[in-house]
Amino acid sequence: MSLDKLSQAWELLQEAFQAQTEGDYDHAVELYEKSIAIQPTAEAHTFLGWTFHFQGKLDAAIEQCKRAIEIDPDFGNPYNDIGAYLIELGHYDEAIPWLERATEAKRYDPRHFPYFNLGRAYLAKEMYARARENFQKALKIEPRYTLARDALEGLRRLVN
Repeated sequence: MSLDKLSQAWELLQEAFQAQTEGDYDHAVELYEKSIAIQPTAEAHTFLGWTFHFQGKLDAAIEQCKRAIEIDPDFGNPYNDIGAYLIELGHYDEAIPWLERATEAKRYDPRHFPYFNLGRAYLAKEMYARARENFQKALKIEPRYTLARDALEGLRRLVN
């Protein structure tokens, strides 16, 4: 792959991400798919999945994340995203192994997300001690993460 093609693929990925942030999901899908056609990357597949999620296409979103993992098994985002999508579908037991893999991924920056999502899965399963433990781990990594703080407070109210 020439450097020119690679930079063209990354440029399309950035344009797609911008379209996605602006809520232009159809255009974002088109641009992600063009980027992937030039050079498939874990990031492009993951963000295409995220866009499908916003369109309510959770099965397609999960499929894109699985493709991302095939390309780069060390990239943590698609593991977390699959877990989050499965939580949305009410498949808590299926979500947990994906989220645990996200916590162990070598290349993953927002490490508090999978712990928060694990907390959500355990909360839904009424496994309150495990939920609390994971919300606390998320807050230890990112003390300003208000969703985890709110979830922990809600859990305290629930069990008291």
